[in-house]
Parts: sequence; C-alpha cells; structure tokens
Amino acid sequence: MPLAVYILGLSVFALGTSEFMLSGLLPPIADDMNVSIPQAGLLISAFAIGMVVGAPLLAVATLRLPRRTTLIALISMFGLGQIAGALAPTYEILFASRVVSALACAGFWAVGAAVAIAMVPVNQRARAMAVMIGGLSVANVLGVPLGAFLGEHLGWRSAFWAVGAASAVALVGVVTRIPHIPLPEKKPELKRELTIYRDRQVWLAIVITALAAGGVFCAFSYLAPLLTDVAGLGSGWVPWILGLFGVGALIGTMIGGRVADAHLFGVLLSGITASTVFLVALALFASSQVAVVALSFLLGLSAFFTAPALNARMFNVAGAAPTLAGATTTAAFNLGNTSGPWLGGTVIDLDFGFASTAWAGAAMTALALAAVGVALRLQRGGGEGGTGGSRSRSRLIAKSTATGEGRTAEAVPRAWVPAAERAGTADCAATPQGGPSHA
Repeated sequence: MPLAVYILGLSVFALGTSEFMLSGLLPPIADDMNVSIPQAGLLISAFAIGMVVGAPLLAVATLRLPRRTTLIALISMFGLGQIAGALAPTYEILFASRVVSALACAGFWAVGAAVAIAMVPVNQRARAMAVMIGGLSVANVLGVPLGAFLGEHLGWRSAFWAVGAASAVALVGVVTRIPHIPLPEKKPELKRELTIYRDRQVWLAIVITALAAGGVFCAFSYLAPLLTDVAGLGSGWVPWILGLFGVGALIGTMIGGRVADAHLFGVLLSGITASTVFLVALALFASSQVAVVALSFLLGLSAFFTAPALNARMFNVAGAAPTLAGATTTAAFNLGNTSGPWLGGTVIDLDFGFASTAWAGAAMTALALAAVGVALRLQRGGGEGGTGGSRSRSRLIAKSTATGEGRTAEAVPRAWVPAAERAGTADCAATPQGGPSHA
C-alpha cells in the first residue's frame, strides 16, 4: 500500500473528527446558542448537506486540475472553516461554517478517494478505502471522545480549535508526502463520466449506502442525550462511550477491509443485518446502562465493517469514472448522514423520546438490506452490472483501455507501484474475475 494512501487516512482523521464530534457536543452547543437539541442536531445535517452538494460539484470543478494542488487547497479551506466555527457568535454563522467546512471535506474525500484508488490494483480497492476509512475510525476512537472531553471542560469551541490544529498537521502531511500525480494522457471528460448514472447498479449502490449510513447515524447523532436522559449515565461517561463506538469502528474497518474484496455481498448482507439487529436492541433496552454501552461498541463495529464494501461497490460498478465514483460515494454516505439526524430529530420532536431514534434507524437499515437483495439478484441474473454482464463489461473496459478510454484509475508513474502490484494489476485486467463487477 503506497505511503500516500496512509497520509490520506491521516488527513481524514481531522475531517472525520469534525464531522462526528458534534454527537458529543449537542447539549453544550444547544445551551450556548439558545436552541433545542434537535435544532443543534441540524448542525450535523448541515455538514452532511454540504458534503452531498459539495462532493459532485467539486469533483466536476476539479476534474482537470492537478490532484495534489487540489488536495492542498481543500484541506486549507477546511481548516479555515473550523476556525470560523470556533469564533461563530450566532447559531446561523455556526451553521454556515459547517456547510463551508463540509464542502471542503467533500471535495477532499472525492479527490482523495480517486487518488487512493489510482495507486492500487483493482483487487486492493477495498483495502485502500479501508485505510482512508480507518482515519474515520481513529477519529471516532480518539477525536470524537476528545472533542466531547474538551467540550465538557473547556467549552465546545475548544473542540473546533483542536480540529483546526489537526487540519494544519494534515496540511503539512499532504504538502510533504503526497506525490505529484499527473492527469491521464486523455483528459477526463465529464460527459463520458456522467454515463455511469445510466447503470441501475450505481443507483442501487447510492440507495444502499445512504440507507445503511443514515440508519446508524439516526441513532448515533443523539447518542449523548440518550445516554444521559434515558440510560441515566452521567455526562462524564459520554466521551468514553463515544470512544467505545470508535473502537468498534476501528475493528470493523480492519476486518471489513480485508474481507470485502473477496466477499463483498457477504459483508454487505451480514453487516447491515447486524446493524439492524443492534438498533432494534438499542431501542428495546435503551434504559439499561450495560446494554447501551455494549450496543454502542457493536454498532460502531457493524457500521464500519460494512463501510469498505459500500465504497468498493461503488468503484466496482462505476469504475470507468473514478472521480465521480468517489464523489457519488461521498454524496451517498452523506445523504444518509443528512436524512438520519433529520429523521431522528423529527421523531424526538413528535415526543417519541430519544430511544425512538433507534427504531427509526432500524427501519432505514432494513430498507438498505432489501436494496442489497435487489442488487444481488441483478448481479446473479446477469443484468446490468450483474455477473453475466461482468465478462462483457470486462471486455469492454479492456477494449476501451486499449484506445485510451474507460480507464478505471488515473494514470500514475509505474515506479510508484511495486512490481508485485503491477503484476497483480495486469492479472486483474486480463481476467474477467478482476473486472469492475466482481463481487
């Protein structure tokens, strides 16, 4: 795995901490800004909305720009957004700073994912994405609990300052360690990349990702008030339990990243099923402190066990458009991160209680499971993006690659790729099993 992929994972740590740390800061932000907890929860949705809009827009806007320069600009913009949030005098300005930060975060994810995919062979895509997602896992283990701890002792604004500092460290890493990546000899064409949206499997991948992510974060976004108001735990426990969720996420990412390349649909089915079961259990046993603590860990594990497969699936079905594939995956995850907190806030406003967010989340993951079944049926039936179509699609990509079209990754100097990996890439390109539809 190239060192640059690990640097991208390190950068994602700062991005992920900012994205998820509000789960432990909602009560102090609500008190300071004189808004309700559901209104404060909309700050999570604001970030997700920025990601949904920003991912495709910035992917298109930067399609022909140097990748390294783009990453530097985006991580800088993100850091400035954190400073703006730390200084925000009103809820409205804080809301706007979250959207701006999310736009930069979305662009970094989209471009960074394309860079990571470009530097590894096809059969290591899930592992490469697992390294980047590992940054999110570590953010949940360290960053989010630390943000909650700072919010408890030094005020919620200190958490934003800390993320700003982490962004500066990430900027140094990108500047010094990410190599110059030349654009393909044939410049990317937006019109050609947009053709991925004609594939039913691409849309199914979007639906599955959005529902799977939204279901978990429908409950996770309101975990802090559930722990204190329903389970009866003291506020001092919140950072530790958020950290436990992160430990589960880290373990889940490590396992899922190693298994997903060989058993993609198996990971999707088992991971989303587990998330559904854990969410139902959380709703039923929300008043039990022991159960809530254990289920926080298990939810992190199941959600991030599934994440590498969700990412790899999108690149498999949309491999001819790596930049838009990364942007689409980012947008899909954040459609879930938008709809989940919104749905959770809605059921709370309807006086169903904080535990009801777990029921709502379970409904979303159950729908995701049904969508996986449809995608698997199409795959086995040899339909669009199916197994039967895998051979023809592999031949099509092999043919278009020979003419300089349909590349599944951006051109990188072969010297960056170890000889064994170059051989592995050649093997994948030569066989139908290495094609983009392989599960």
